[in-house]
Amino acid sequence: MSRTRPLGQLGIALVVGVLAVGALLAAVRARADDTAARLLDVLQREHAETTTDDSGNGEALDEADLSDLPAPVRRYLERVLPDESRRVQSVRLRQTGAFRLGDADSPWKSMTATQHYTVDPPGFVWDARIDLAPFLPIRVVDAFVGGSGSLEAKLLSVVTVADAPRSPELDEGELARYLSEMVWFPTAFLPGHGVRWEPRNDRSARATLAHRGSTTTVVFHFDENDEVARVTADRWRDTGDGEYERCPWTGQFSDYREVNGVRVPAAAEVAWNLPWVDLPYWRATIDDVEYDPLPTATRRSNTPPGPNPE
Repeated sequence: MSRTRPLGQLGIALVVGVLAVGALLAAVRARADDTAARLLDVLQREHAETTTDDSGNGEALDEADLSDLPAPVRRYLERVLPDESRRVQSVRLRQTGAFRLGDADSPWKSMTATQHYTVDPPGFVWDARIDLAPFLPIRVVDAFVGGSGSLEAKLLSVVTVADAPRSPELDEGELARYLSEMVWFPTAFLPGHGVRWEPRNDRSARATLAHRGSTTTVVFHFDENDEVARVTADRWRDTGDGEYERCPWTGQFSDYREVNGVRVPAAAEVAWNLPWVDLPYWRATIDDVEYDPLPTATRRSNTPPGPNPE
């Protein structure tokens, strides 16, 4: 009996200690999680302040919207947009896939992410969980908000393992990511949203977007279905020592499906094209897309994109 009571008291003390540590970690993690929420709040407030009743948001398209675009861009938009599409102003994506941290020999790690975009002004917040090992996730928040890029990674959402310093290179790189990913809300490619198109040939065109001191250019390559199959750019790449260098970069898009009347790619992969090797580092499928306003009069669906009818 004399031994049982101390053991019982020790067990109670351990439980209380574990609960206290858990509560402390939860509180710290809640504060760490504020990064994505704070950036998203700024993005949405800026969008609300910029959007006006006479800005054309949500208005249906007409042929004049496409008439001055390069031929491959015009065919692409005719292919992916419904006949009476409205201009989307904000988007939310859910992604499932894998991320590679390190060189070409590094293993892929499972990843889930939610990404929010606004069209006017251009911006996004990517909030991802990457599982380094069982029960060892890293939280990554990548964003372009208010004309500034940011990248933060925290182990267990608490311990900072990466926090990119502010720089013009980071701003331009995040704007390039945004421009490349507009394939998921293609009404943003239309005139009036800041994208300047230049023809290259019958299957590609160069898009340039400028915002708050940053300018980026991405080449869009269209396949025989008049859909974007690939994007290429010379983007700034962090060399790992706080410096940046220009590096060829490629994004691949495939498995186009119809979501609320708009054809968008359900699968994608991006890679750095280094002189000695191609280094894919992100690949994902799109599980859900939500538009505001809806591009068509159809009801919003929270289910994954349906099978490709072709």
